[in-house]
Amino acid sequence: MAEPLRLVFIDNFDSFTWNLVDEFARRGADVEVWRNTVDPGHALARVRERRPSLLVLSPGPGAPAGAGCCVDLVRLAARSRVPLFGVCLGHQAMVEAFGGVVGPAGEVVHGKISRIAHQGGALFQGVPSPFAVGRYHSLAAEVLPDCLQPIAGTDHVVMAVAHRSAPQFGVQFHPESILTPEGGTIIDNVIRWAADAGE
Repeated sequence: MAEPLRLVFIDNFDSFTWNLVDEFARRGADVEVWRNTVDPGHALARVRERRPSLLVLSPGPGAPAGAGCCVDLVRLAARSRVPLFGVCLGHQAMVEAFGGVVGPAGEVVHGKISRIAHQGGALFQGVPSPFAVGRYHSLAAEVLPDCLQPIAGTDHVVMAVAHRSAPQFGVQFHPESILTPEGGTIIDNVIRWAADAGE
């Protein structure tokens, strides 16, 4: 029998954190939640101890520069090939970690439904394109670094990225939101992908 996926979940002091934690826990994942004030090297060491494992960076208020250890942790995880999934602010931290630019999204979208198109792949297996997502953000990726590939978006906003060589995905939308009907499928896909990547 396969071991449960073990998550180290970085909490960016957001009201959505525990909804997202619950989505992973309900699927059998063993989740440890740490605040973003943790030392990034210590967090990464803990993830390595807990294989098969996944590092999740939660949504949160503000910009990546104010997200504690997250930007450093993205870089460390990429070098160590530790699977990482960033949501909203976590996604933006991925963009800035590798030299991209995050700025005003053009409109503030808190609790807005958008339809986005995706390019398939492990994250979107079984998800139709386009599909509806719940958005809660005022910042977005303006310029992507070369190492991040856009894999979903609206006409004007990158809504998901994949690292070209490290096991990392980021999504600007909230898969745990009731406004994202396919969110459960996406979380299932993240768990499956992380288990495979950690082998």
